[in-house]
Amino acid sequence: MKKLLMFLVLFTGLALNTQAQEETANEAPTTDGPVMTFETTTVAYGEIDKGSDPLRAVTFTNTGNQPLVINNARGSCGCTVPKWPKEPIMPGQSAQIEVRYDTKRVGPINKTVKIKTNEGDDVQHILYVKGKVKDVKPEEAVPAGEPNMLAPSK
Repeated sequence: MKKLLMFLVLFTGLALNTQAQEETANEAPTTDGPVMTFETTTVAYGEIDKGSDPLRAVTFTNTGNQPLVINNARGSCGCTVPKWPKEPIMPGQSAQIEVRYDTKRVGPINKTVKIKTNEGDDVQHILYVKGKVKDVKPEEAVPAGEPNMLAPSK
């Protein structure tokens, strides 16, 4: 008898829990306030030569229902410098955050940019800066047709 009663209590609890989960899943999420939505959170440099163009941009959209304000954006080190729009981004509008990386540093790029907005104190966005800066060999650095003092003579 105790087993039957325990089984009924357990079964009823599971049934109520499943029903509550289904109702929650079917409800549309509310977006009261600004919401920053990125096309991608990766700032991809790929494999580039030393001294290449240091500027990349990432596009985002305010998918919320109030103006979005970026309060601060900070690179994980001095070699990664973000630039963001200072004016509010209205609902439905898109904008870009520019990231400048010091491409005179040879080696892998694995940095971050942390972004604080007016979405709330708990919300912080992170952009991942990825790529590799390869060293340019001396013979590659001299334009074609000009003598290269460092290259062996033929």
